[in-house]
Amino acid sequence: MQTSDIQIDDTFAEAFPMRVTRVIVTAHNARWAGIAGTTMTGFATSVIGCGCEAGIERELTPDETPDGRPGVAVLIFAMSSKDLLKQLGLRVGQCILTCPTTAIYAGIHDGDPIALGKNLRFFGDGWQIAKMIDGRRYWRVPVMDGEFVAEDTTGMLRGVGGGNLLLLARDTDAALGAAEAAVAAMRAVPNVIMPFPGGVVRSGSKVGSKYPAASASTNDAFCPSLFNLTKRSDLDADTGCVMEIVIDGITDTDVGNAMRAGMQAILARGAAAGCTRISAGNYGGKLGPYHFHLRRLLGEGASA
Repeated sequence: MQTSDIQIDDTFAEAFPMRVTRVIVTAHNARWAGIAGTTMTGFATSVIGCGCEAGIERELTPDETPDGRPGVAVLIFAMSSKDLLKQLGLRVGQCILTCPTTAIYAGIHDGDPIALGKNLRFFGDGWQIAKMIDGRRYWRVPVMDGEFVAEDTTGMLRGVGGGNLLLLARDTDAALGAAEAAVAAMRAVPNVIMPFPGGVVRSGSKVGSKYPAASASTNDAFCPSLFNLTKRSDLDADTGCVMEIVIDGITDTDVGNAMRAGMQAILARGAAAGCTRISAGNYGGKLGPYHFHLRRLLGEGASA
């Protein structure tokens, strides 16, 4: 499929089930809300080594938050309920409770309840106070700048992780330009995050390795430096750089919508901008049940 002289491979991105929650972090001003959200989502690019995948979904204005202050919405994905509970507790305790002026609230009110302030209240050493407002419990924990307010629980849902696009370009500048345009478009789509640095990953991986201790290894089929060395290469001699974008979403429709938005942003730039081909990573359908066919996303509905 050729669109704007950019080739769209007849392939699909393969994604898998995850567990997800959203929290709302607020602070005295937008700067500190951003600092809290950024700190909370640090070292959360891949469950391969980080325990969870997390990112700031979007910034929130005061009229969008429970306490009328600036804030951010944060999505956190993990492979199991147990992992999500652990990661949420650690990150809220170490990154939000500690951050000046912050408060934290549920961003999902249905699904399975998962502890938010329920356990952190014990930091108050008996001085903490519970308040019920509109049927929801909140904790007020005394801290040195006043009070840390935390909603008792947030909701946990079944999410989708691992949607992806591979962007093949002539050189690094072209690949980065395409990736940045795609990520900007995807960030306007609700209910998704791109967890890697700046939303982009250059170390795309495949399952397994020649070394038994490694669960994943470099995706040599898409490494330009291995074009003449590996029998698996899926590149041509004109491809000098490949970037990948990984997308996690609350539903498969959310992931599909984001992938479509990213592809459309690249297509709008045209092949003259240097991105000549869009592909995706999959494992023949063996990794996960969600298959996002690139050509269908551009011509049909977004659902997997």
